[in-house]
Amino acid sequence: MGTAVLIILGYFLIFFLLGTILKNNSIVDVGWGLGFVVVAWLLMILSGSVTWIKILVNALVSLWGLRLFYHILKRNLFKEEDFRYKKWREEWGKYVIPRALLQVYMLQGFFMFVVGLAVNYANVNDLTLTPWVAIGGFVFLVGYFFEVVGDRQLRNHVSDKSKKGTLIQTGLWKYTRHPNYFGEAVIWWGIWLIVLLAGGPWYLVLAPIAITLLLRYVSGVPLLEKRMSKYPGWDEYAKHTSAFIPFLKK
Repeated sequence: MGTAVLIILGYFLIFFLLGTILKNNSIVDVGWGLGFVVVAWLLMILSGSVTWIKILVNALVSLWGLRLFYHILKRNLFKEEDFRYKKWREEWGKYVIPRALLQVYMLQGFFMFVVGLAVNYANVNDLTLTPWVAIGGFVFLVGYFFEVVGDRQLRNHVSDKSKKGTLIQTGLWKYTRHPNYFGEAVIWWGIWLIVLLAGGPWYLVLAPIAITLLLRYVSGVPLLEKRMSKYPGWDEYAKHTSAFIPFLKK
């Protein structure tokens, strides 16, 4: 696991330098999904052994991470710094560089390590590919469906000029206010199940728990709902639609 820490540290230092030069710390969001892919494959290569379970886990991580990387890159390319990072830049003043290093890049690197625990473990240990891992694969695909379809439905809604200034309440968004965040959490539960059913230890459950709590209570749902609450019809929508788990009414 020490190797994973060094890879993540070097990875985010590169993004820190880019963000500092460009004066745009939003670049760290672009690096999130790609980072898991880089760490996973490098760990497998450095482990000196290639197994089917490693290939499976890394392929699924790549399917998720590369899509997310492209999605955020296309959304943020040539755009000004995200409002969150811009606000912090103003608040931090002359200390923006050291605080950005610690509170943006290194903090995200820490979460990448925790969320990637199961993937990292699979790549530095010899696990067994059994038919039972198909259960985890199914859970992964359910999460991937929610994330991909949820993002596409939101993108179509935002690009429709006739719906400008309105909340999306159709498709998956009818059943959960955040299908893409829910989907991402489920993806990591699926990956953990694959590793567990291949012989990994139970304590790796910290990984999906961490990403679920982050998305639901820290960096995902709360931040986005501050903006969503400004749209007309929000109170009624929030009253009748689950915040995270589909179909789970208040």
